[in-house]
Amino acid sequence: MPLKSKEKVFTGYQIFVIAVLSFMQFAVILDFMVISPLGVILMKTLSITPSKFSLAVSAYAFSAGASGLLAAGFADKFDRKRLLLFFFSGFLLGTVLCAIAPTFELLLVARIVTGIFGGVIGSVSFAIITDLFPMQVRGRVMGYVQMSFSASQVLGIPVGLWLANAYGWHACFWMIAAIGTVAGIVIAIKMRPVREHLTLNIDRNALHHLVATLSKPRYLFGFLTMSTLASGFMLMPFGTAFATQNLGLTMDQLPLLFLITGLSTIVVGPIAGKISDAIGKNRLFIFATLANLIVVAIYTNMGTTPFWIACAISVAIWVTSTARMIPAGALVTAIPEKEDRGAYMSLNSAIMQISGGISTVIAGLVVTQSPAGKLVHYDLLGYLVAAIMLVSVALMYFINRSIEEKSHAVPLPDVSEQTSPEFATEAS
Repeated sequence: MPLKSKEKVFTGYQIFVIAVLSFMQFAVILDFMVISPLGVILMKTLSITPSKFSLAVSAYAFSAGASGLLAAGFADKFDRKRLLLFFFSGFLLGTVLCAIAPTFELLLVARIVTGIFGGVIGSVSFAIITDLFPMQVRGRVMGYVQMSFSASQVLGIPVGLWLANAYGWHACFWMIAAIGTVAGIVIAIKMRPVREHLTLNIDRNALHHLVATLSKPRYLFGFLTMSTLASGFMLMPFGTAFATQNLGLTMDQLPLLFLITGLSTIVVGPIAGKISDAIGKNRLFIFATLANLIVVAIYTNMGTTPFWIACAISVAIWVTSTARMIPAGALVTAIPEKEDRGAYMSLNSAIMQISGGISTVIAGLVVTQSPAGKLVHYDLLGYLVAAIMLVSVALMYFINRSIEEKSHAVPLPDVSEQTSPEFATEAS
């Protein structure tokens, strides 16, 4: 059923849930993304090579993947709000450890701790979104939540770079810990329990639940499809180094670059969400992916470039990447059955994190530095990422077809209906 433009799509509490989950995701994403612009500073301050730096980045991904696998069996056994707060508290602890780490080795340990807890937060958030919002508006929800990526660029990364330049790289993690603490307090006080799913699998123990989730072919195909979306991890860790050493940008220009690209994706996020709900999530995914792979191939082959050209290409990369991740995220929430949502999302997050870690390690093995400091073979990563994007388009086609067949068999509820008791008292 098409959405009516004059209908109030979300209730007041639903808007609060979207906002608070986005704010929490902002802190988690910022913790990961700030590592990339700190790359130049960390490699110089800690006297580490590109391969060691990629290890610090991938340590978060691998530990996050491992914790996701371990948490999957328990993900549907608890109130999702309590589960969210537990892992977020651990994430804040890991961030503080990063803030006080004096050496590369201790920073590596701190990144592992942060990943163990932070890697599960996204999956719990997506499970909450799937529980509380019908499929027809899930693209919009993902569009707003995706703004946390953009906000981390607009607000977090420029401020983080300024703090790193002024007070040292540790200050960035103190900032993230402070922001995250505010988000955690708001969720603890204001967010309602999310536990309707507890009535659906009370007789299934954690191991049985994990095995049952992993034994469904449709779920396994979904994991394979989403793992291809982690190819961007190959480019991210060395993005700042490439911009400064190869494109010729200065450290003073980087905050402005991140500000402009972040603002553009903030605008595109909600628009992409609405478009995906209107024309079809898979259609937008295909178009955005093809556009993204073209600009990635162009960017990774660039040499010394004027700031405005580098900025325009960066904007194109982030805008098209955002436009493909929003429909992909919405589609993946429709794959699992209600009783498997928490487990599926945890496993999906774990597999994406592990895939991202592998991608980062591959990037560290491929990319080297010339005596002059320039990154070598970054173009090869661009070609590899583009090829994986083409594979993702083919795989997502089958995912979309499976979801359509499922939706025809079981009609989706009307958008105006409240699909969860959490919203029973809210006026539409």
